[in-house]
Amino acid sequence: MSFLANLFGYILNFLYNYLQNYGWAIIIFSILLKLVLLPFTIKQQKTMKKTAKVQEKLKDIQLKYRSDPEKLNRETLDLYKREKVSPFSGCLSAILQLLIFLSVFYLVSRPLTYMKKIDNKIIEDYKTELTEKGEASSYPEIKIIETKSGEDENVNINMEFLGLDLSKVPTQNLNDYKVYIIPILYIITTFVNIKISMALTQGKKEKTVVKKKEKEDGKETAEEQLESMQQMSNSMNYMMPIMSIAIAMIAPLGLSLYWFVSNLLQLLERIIINTVINKKGENEEA
Repeated sequence: MSFLANLFGYILNFLYNYLQNYGWAIIIFSILLKLVLLPFTIKQQKTMKKTAKVQEKLKDIQLKYRSDPEKLNRETLDLYKREKVSPFSGCLSAILQLLIFLSVFYLVSRPLTYMKKIDNKIIEDYKTELTEKGEASSYPEIKIIETKSGEDENVNINMEFLGLDLSKVPTQNLNDYKVYIIPILYIITTFVNIKISMALTQGKKEKTVVKKKEKEDGKETAEEQLESMQQMSNSMNYMMPIMSIAIAMIAPLGLSLYWFVSNLLQLLERIIINTVINKKGENEEA
């Protein structure tokens, strides 16, 4: 995490030195990071579209060979090979997202270390001073910026952004309504993204009519199992965003701003890329 946080810190500091505003630096940093990851995002979305089609065929295979696990495994692997889709394609995306997630958290919570590259001894001396004064904080580097920016120009970071103080932590400023603005916007865009992601992954659901005979020979039970697996998958889709929302409430607002901007860019990416992929598919079919 430290390696990526350091790398991101160089970029963010360069932008800050040019813009002289932490908020705008984070926004431009978010845009640049999205542009760098754009080829991966396009590939990922194409894979999601393929996976949605494969899932429908996979349901048929699971129902057909529900009583023959060995045959079911072979047919499932053959399906993935024919469609050129890896069953583990989502893992790489999840790992990459987690790496970036943690690296940006490190960067925003310790801007003097990763962004300003202040000597660790100086930071530790300031921490000791804060502790002795009874001003210890869960984010000591943010506290150092708040208390020492007037005395030491090296630790001065302009965190005022459109009337908001990006150094503030929502749970530590419960009476300040402004601290909830960015987290609420982030939460809204997070769940919109989840809905779009699930729609792309699952594809169109077909209604299945279950006859009495099907119930008797066990088909209904198999379908219920598939539905149960789908619900488990949906729960996993919600887990990381809910975790990030919890972190957003206990982290400096700069982190929520980064996540909010990333969500907006992700929405825009998905709409544009999905439109292009659909048009390309329609042209190929024609």
